[in-house]
Amino acid sequence: MLQTPAQAQRPCQIVITGGAGFLGVLLARSLLAAENLAFAGGAATAIARITLVDRALPPTDVLADARVHAVTGDLNDLLQDPDSAGTVIPADTTLVFHLAAAVSGECEADFDLGMRSNLAATLALLERCRALKTRPMLVFSSSLAVFGDAPGQPMPNTLDDNTLPTPQSSYGIQKFMGEQLVADYTRKGFVQGRSVRLMTVSVRPGKANGAASSFLSGMLREPLAGVRARCPVPPETPVALSSAACSIAGLICAAQTSDATWGPRTALTLPALTTTPAEMAAALARVAGPQVAALIDWVPDPAIHNIVKTWPARIHAQRAQNLGLLPEASFDDIIRAYVQENPQSIHTP
Repeated sequence: MLQTPAQAQRPCQIVITGGAGFLGVLLARSLLAAENLAFAGGAATAIARITLVDRALPPTDVLADARVHAVTGDLNDLLQDPDSAGTVIPADTTLVFHLAAAVSGECEADFDLGMRSNLAATLALLERCRALKTRPMLVFSSSLAVFGDAPGQPMPNTLDDNTLPTPQSSYGIQKFMGEQLVADYTRKGFVQGRSVRLMTVSVRPGKANGAASSFLSGMLREPLAGVRARCPVPPETPVALSSAACSIAGLICAAQTSDATWGPRTALTLPALTTTPAEMAAALARVAGPQVAALIDWVPDPAIHNIVKTWPARIHAQRAQNLGLLPEASFDDIIRAYVQENPQSIHTP
């Protein structure tokens, strides 16, 4: 079902779950700066409101914008309460970016947390969107973790758009179930769903989180701040990474693309830069100096390595490239961009 002209021209009323998180804040800032959105292949329309839903408040500069409304609390609890569900997903909602999730390491350590935060919350959100009866668009942030090197069913050397998802972690399985729910709610005409498989983002500012991939930012972020950091996997471990800017571009592309151009209901895998921790350390040395790269301690952690080694590292994302989405040219460029955008966090000789 395509949008009618009247639907396409309505001012955009946007919701971002996980709106106080790293990517949620960047997405909100990008949308606010753009002021307009060419929603689902239609003409550009004004962004009238962005509702940010999270356990914490977003930064003050985001809250200062009159178009921003913040809702704080547990997403499941908010959606299950009739009095608050309408503040999370207002009746005039046009577009939802669903970024809220428990991360990979947390889900492996606490199965119930992952099922509640990643599966139950996604289902509750879809049900709320269905209840609107207006078929809002829902962009679901999935993950590369839906792929894994399964016993007896190894992944191909290069993953492509037709590779079968074989998740090898609770987080990956929960994300894949979310993709399938979004696809079926789209098939039934309840929402206009788009699932986007994000890569590990590096370099993330701020503090480490519970993701198994957190070290892929920490091993750069901490040395750039003059602090020692640990890499828990062998230096030659191949990994697929993306910058925050490319991840945001993929999410916005999903919202802007028409149904015909988007194609099948299956999730879109974003492009990635393939590298290794050793190559990342070498890039850090080139950009910031060898004394900064020397702050990385190479201390193995088998638990983290056992998760990371199942993830694909080489990706041919032709469908995304057809939409104009490309990976970064080099990891040196990613580090330079982080240094330029986060000068307050850089404390190097």
